[in-house]
Amino acid sequence: MGRGRAKAKQTKVARELKYSSHETDFDALQRELSSNSSSDNHHEDSDSRYEDPYDDGYDEYRR
Repeated sequence: MGRGRAKAKQTKVARELKYSSHETDFDALQRELSSNSSSDNHHEDSDSRYEDPYDDGYDEYRR
């Protein structure tokens, strides 16, 4: 009981996303992406964000 209302809402939202036209401002997106990439280049330790927390450094020895 109660699932029908939730499913109807999900269906409504899915239809709105599928059939509505979204205007994308590609110029603003390009400015945002270019400003983020240039600011990342100034940080020397920016690669530390991408380190695998489960990497113990011994992968090359396991075979």
